[in-house]
Amino acid sequence: MREERNAARASFAKNPEGTGCLGALLRCAACQGKHPRRRDTPCTTAQIAAFALANIYEMSSKMAALIADVNLPEDSSSEEQTAVRAESAVETSAAKTAKSGKATARRPRTPEKEFRIADQPGFVLHSYPYKETSLIVDVFSRDHGRIALVAKGAKRPHSKLRGVLQTFQPLSVGWSGKAEVRTLTAAEWVGGLLPLEKSALLCGFYLNELLVKLLARDDPHPALFDHYVSALNQLAHDEPAPIVLRKFERALLKETGVASDWRVCTASGNAIILEQTYVVDPERGPRPARPADVWPRVSGKTLLDMENEDYTDAQTQTQSKFLMRFLLAHHLNGAALNTRQILIDLLQL
Repeated sequence: MREERNAARASFAKNPEGTGCLGALLRCAACQGKHPRRRDTPCTTAQIAAFALANIYEMSSKMAALIADVNLPEDSSSEEQTAVRAESAVETSAAKTAKSGKATARRPRTPEKEFRIADQPGFVLHSYPYKETSLIVDVFSRDHGRIALVAKGAKRPHSKLRGVLQTFQPLSVGWSGKAEVRTLTAAEWVGGLLPLEKSALLCGFYLNELLVKLLARDDPHPALFDHYVSALNQLAHDEPAPIVLRKFERALLKETGVASDWRVCTASGNAIILEQTYVVDPERGPRPARPADVWPRVSGKTLLDMENEDYTDAQTQTQSKFLMRFLLAHHLNGAALNTRQILIDLLQL
């Protein structure tokens, strides 16, 4: 016993102030020995080792109790010391419980597989190169709107995606991820539409440009998707392009929420009158025309025909063309439509 106490005294001499980990162990071990009031008295090596190997939770309770014991006055009774130690142990247990509850309340991480989408109807609107062998594909899907997908390896000569990711072809696509640009996992050609040719092909690119510039990403529009499929089908069957484009332009503005009901006058709240002349406020809707107005003037009959998708009247076709050109320019904030200018130059649309 004397040799062990001499070894402990030599170790304690290296840290006489009781600082650091060694000093903390020596103080606590000393308090566990026969001299609870004399922190400068080291204990045996066996006592120090036993204290250091104690369970971590028990150590916390012991430390709290010992600190409270040291802060007690010299003349305090054993009952007071016991009460202080018990209070310190309760506080330590409460702290551990709070920490455990906080960790339990942490939101669990959602597995990546929950962000997988499969067998989604869609069309390729636009694509551009990404790195050496991949593509960034802008896809218009039925239930998820317009999304950006990275098609890894799509530019490689023998890639299966190379011949599938074509515009105006109905596809069944799948992707994974939740970032702004997801990863394309599957793309299959579905079929069912005739290919667009000549002027119909140019009109199809015009529809795609409208969707890219006016439709926000991750904003689903199932009804607009159906209008898009119908417009492509009509163009493929050589239906009059101006009428097809006017129908789609009107549907695009209605589905995106930037066009109101054109059957009601916004100034009076009454129904549109066939013989009266109106202008369409881009932010509010139709109202009676005024002499100082520079906006396109349309008849009440034209507004009602456009609401009913009836373009058989020649005046309706002419007035609707200039009206939609004006409204689209406003909502595009002056941005030019490249395909529209080509259509104006070649086909007078």
